[in-house]
Amino acid sequence: MTGLPRVTILGAGPAGAAAAYALSKAGKAKVEVLERAERAGGNSTSFQIEGIWCDYGSHRFHPVADPSVIGDVKALLGADLLLQPRHGRIRLGGRWIHFPLKPLDALLRLPPRFAASLFGDMLLKPFRKKGNGARSFSSVLYDGLGPTISESFYFPYVRKLWGLDPDQLAVTLAERRVSSGSVGKILGKMIRMLPGMKGPTTGRFYYPRRGFGQITGAMVDASQKAGVDYAFGSDILRIERDGQRVTAVVRNGSEGELRHAADQVFSTIPLTTVVRLMDPPAPEAVQKAAAAIRFRGMILVYLILKTDRFTEYDAHYFPEQSIPISRMSEPKNYNSAKGPNGLTILCAELPCDPGEKWWSMTDEELGRHYVQWLNDLGLPVKCDVLRCETRRIGQAYPVYDLDYQRHFDVVDSWLSTLDGFLSFGRQGLFAHDNTHHAFAMAYAASDCLKADGGIDRAAWATHRAEFEHHRVED
Repeated sequence: MTGLPRVTILGAGPAGAAAAYALSKAGKAKVEVLERAERAGGNSTSFQIEGIWCDYGSHRFHPVADPSVIGDVKALLGADLLLQPRHGRIRLGGRWIHFPLKPLDALLRLPPRFAASLFGDMLLKPFRKKGNGARSFSSVLYDGLGPTISESFYFPYVRKLWGLDPDQLAVTLAERRVSSGSVGKILGKMIRMLPGMKGPTTGRFYYPRRGFGQITGAMVDASQKAGVDYAFGSDILRIERDGQRVTAVVRNGSEGELRHAADQVFSTIPLTTVVRLMDPPAPEAVQKAAAAIRFRGMILVYLILKTDRFTEYDAHYFPEQSIPISRMSEPKNYNSAKGPNGLTILCAELPCDPGEKWWSMTDEELGRHYVQWLNDLGLPVKCDVLRCETRRIGQAYPVYDLDYQRHFDVVDSWLSTLDGFLSFGRQGLFAHDNTHHAFAMAYAASDCLKADGGIDRAAWATHRAEFEHHRVED
């Protein structure tokens, strides 16, 4: 071949936008990006409500990100990238405790019975008999953290997030979701929060002035200036292949179908969607496996209040099952916004699948429930409510049930045999990851693209092994 290889990227979420940015920055390919929405960012985009920058839930750019990613984000955003102190709280045993946990706060505020049980779990861990049955999320946490924190926090929280009991969830979720696998490690994290023990970014996070989506937006702007073409409002009709080689992507156009021939297709859309779009169709076993892979939905409920500020906290966490929402954030507290005066917004994350009762409720109905939930928790809404808005996400979290790995392996193994095709990102690898992990995947994909348009499969396998060690930062 002559000239640069042609790369078509499916999806302009964080992984797709970062891949386009990395490829264009390195001058490795002629790149085009196809995105179904009218703007980039996916679930990590930002938007304004009443002049307040909002995200799809609570998003942070964590300092543990790969140094090359952090370096690029700092260069792209400059002074707009703020280093903010984490200031959240979690409700445990009917009490509010600072989150991330701080030693003095935990000592003074943890319910005495809870604290005593937690300490007892740590002392008795060497003598606790481990389960002999099949390993699951519940068994791994119970063995590592003990009954107190498992049953009081993690178990009710995951029931809410995934709609399944802990013993119906795979070990992988515990490995990816729970970075502290023992009470000792939790205490170690708390100790590192003490003055004199903290590093410059301990207990802090990066956040842009104009919402989390400003990061992806800056990558899109930079890549466009470098020659990347973005086609928004593009519905993918099919992914064409000749045997085991993907040759083109066909999308809708104003005057009919448009065919995009490519040397390499980088896909960041759900792998289940990829299987459905394959032409000719994927083998029957692959189609059945893809149909068995599930995602968890979510409703974001935005309560617009006539007050400057509701609380001083950026986020509240609700593990208790007495309230349906899992987390609440106040966007103005993320970027230290001073205005607009007399207004603030509370964003609630309500795990919910299409077909459940919450999904079909009107914004007004959800708003009334939201106010009642806060009142029940001792957070009364004493100011006037301007209105309530919602955003619905059908595929918010991958569901790691006990059978998911078997189904995923079938789909992933087949997709990995296709030449001219690479799937990555949160949706593309069915990964419960942070955004900085999606950026790392995108940079790795860019690194693995060869001058002839192929993929260095050995290098990609090494990166895939590294991805297995990604741990979610809350």
